[in-house]
Amino acid sequence: MATKNNKKNVSLGKPMVAGVAYRAPAGTALPADATTALAATYECVGFLGEDGITNATDTDNTTINDMGGVQVINEISSYAETYQFIMIETRVESLKARYGSDNVTATGDGDANTLTVLHTMPDGESCVWVFEILMTGNRVKRIIIPDATISEVGDITYSSTDVIGYDVTYSANPSDLIDGATSKEIIAPLSKDATKALKQALHAAA
Repeated sequence: MATKNNKKNVSLGKPMVAGVAYRAPAGTALPADATTALAATYECVGFLGEDGITNATDTDNTTINDMGGVQVINEISSYAETYQFIMIETRVESLKARYGSDNVTATGDGDANTLTVLHTMPDGESCVWVFEILMTGNRVKRIIIPDATISEVGDITYSSTDVIGYDVTYSANPSDLIDGATSKEIIAPLSKDATKALKQALHAAA
């Protein structure tokens, strides 16, 4: 039987209550599924701007014509993938994601700490990213990037009307950890317990 349209498969992409974007050092073990809690090594970079996460691809095509001018080959010859987002919390984790781990230091504890940030050319630091996307119908999408390097940064505006945001674009590089792919996503239903906990968290945050 042919499958039919199903509106349950139409989804918005929302952040999980605890966070959406997590960063870890290169070589950190990757999550094996969509719902098991991430290891403590993965650090949340905080709230993202309202435009969310943009996953872009860049491709080049190779086109071959025969001697009569008829196209005989038109295929993708190169492929690249990036993820762009704006972090709107000024915290250790977001600053390291923007300026590099070695360029950010913190002294003190919690909200009372002092942050020092060196502005330098990115050094190609590789890291792991995981994005947790809450989908319609009590499903979750976990996007895993085993080898990400920063490839572009946006301007920062300081004013009384704009939030201070750290606009970054990360290149997702091919990784043997996911069979040479650039990123991997896993979509799974939330368990009843996880759904209940999510509803309680949303109620508490309201």
